[in-house]
Amino acid sequence: MCLLNTSGFLDSPHVRRIVSPVLPFPSGGRMTVTIRDIAEVAGVSIGTVSRALKNQRGLSDETRRQVRQVARELGYDPTRLRAGKARRLVFMVHRQHSSFSQHPFFAQVMHGVEEACRGFGVVPTVLSAGPADPVRELLRLHEPDALMAAGYFETELVDVLRGMELPLALVDLWQPGCPSVNPDNEQGGYLATRHLLGRGHRRIAYLAGSLAHFSIRERERGYRRALYDAGMLADPDLEVTSPPGMSTADGAEAAMRQLLKLRRRPDAVFAYNDTAALAAIRVCQQAGLRVPEDIAFVGFDDIPEAAYGAIGLTTLRVDKEALGRTGVELVMQGEQMPQELVLPVELVLRASAPAAGAGG
Repeated sequence: MCLLNTSGFLDSPHVRRIVSPVLPFPSGGRMTVTIRDIAEVAGVSIGTVSRALKNQRGLSDETRRQVRQVARELGYDPTRLRAGKARRLVFMVHRQHSSFSQHPFFAQVMHGVEEACRGFGVVPTVLSAGPADPVRELLRLHEPDALMAAGYFETELVDVLRGMELPLALVDLWQPGCPSVNPDNEQGGYLATRHLLGRGHRRIAYLAGSLAHFSIRERERGYRRALYDAGMLADPDLEVTSPPGMSTADGAEAAMRQLLKLRRRPDAVFAYNDTAALAAIRVCQQAGLRVPEDIAFVGFDDIPEAAYGAIGLTTLRVDKEALGRTGVELVMQGEQMPQELVLPVELVLRASAPAAGAGG
């Protein structure tokens, strides 16, 4: 049973695949090892083995460790899903992104997750968590068969998820050795900056969020690469970061005010996402600047507000639902797919930075 409206999409030459090597089974391991085999060697019931491998409640830590140790010695890989066995998938977002109304990117990713889960007969649930939360215990309450984590998570939190030894895929997030799907963040940053250069802008700022975010770092790499290809060096004064502990909009407004205080203010801004770009535009309008005549803007993501604001926002379109669908496919069919996928992005021109010669 398989939904894969994205199957043809994943066969597209525009999708980059990064194939990670498959680790061999331990010496003597058999690919046909079953839960019954583990139960016999460990001297426990099949139900106990199942609960231990799924990290479910009702077992002592010692029993859980013993069963998992036997499974490893026999060469059983608990992260491999067998057809028809998965019933529950937990879709995780960071606590700071848990309001989908404030972070519409993740709402659209979730739509893709739900669509793919219907095709696989899997029930998805959403769990938001941060580093202060008891993540293992929360996950055991959900008793998932597979996990997805979307957006930013601290490294130690991802390590906890990997330690659950369940099928896991990262969406808009990357960590070495973990299956992931991401938009082409670096190429998007490059396209945004090259477009602004093509309009004649030379003081192009990059308004960033925390560089702990993989996607934000990659977009910065694209920004710098475009400047380098144009024979320019990045000006450190024009690279600003939202203050920590603030919402996306409030942080972007603070960063934009910092840019406007420069002796030579920017004539264009590439913002790390659309919410930040729209907030920065409001600051400029309040300061009496015209967009795009005095200062142009490019965002990233193409959330609905980008098209329907007072000034249409030029942005990089990300197929957010495809990210969600592909993430589900990675956990359900992981061994049949590349371990790292990069989906293409598309430059969408609107009034905040129209095509060169189109006005502004």
